Amino acid sequence: QVQLVESGGGLVRAGGSLRLSCAASGRTFSSYAMGWFRQAPGKEREFVAALDWSGGITLLTDSVKGRFTISRDNAKNTVYLEMNSLKPEDTAVYYCSAAHKRVLPTRNPGEYDYWGQGTQVTVSS
Repeated sequence: QVQLVESGGGLVRAGGSLRLSCAASGRTFSSYAMGWFRQAPGKEREFVAALDWSGGITLLTDSVKGRFTISRDNAKNTVYLEMNSLKPEDTAVYYCSAAHKRVLPTRNPGEYDYWGQGTQVTVSS
């Protein structure tokens, strides 16, 4: 069983930055892929970023490339989402996820087995 707890969300002005953290339980954290998704009001959950077990292979959705960075610290069982140059359209609840059967990252939410409770990110214009 894996438990994920996100933190770091908040209210920020457009152009600002936030760093989200996701603390994971479980001794095998370092062996599986992790991802971040987001869901805005009235919209479906969408993929944001993912990385492989080592952090050496990353995926980003086109709308955040050049602004967001995903990384992980396996010694701390934590994955991060560094968000810069934030825009109002980045406003959403951000969810951390774990795909314990995969070592490579994926954009498919159906391949993630565990999800955090979410953290709200609000970007004002």
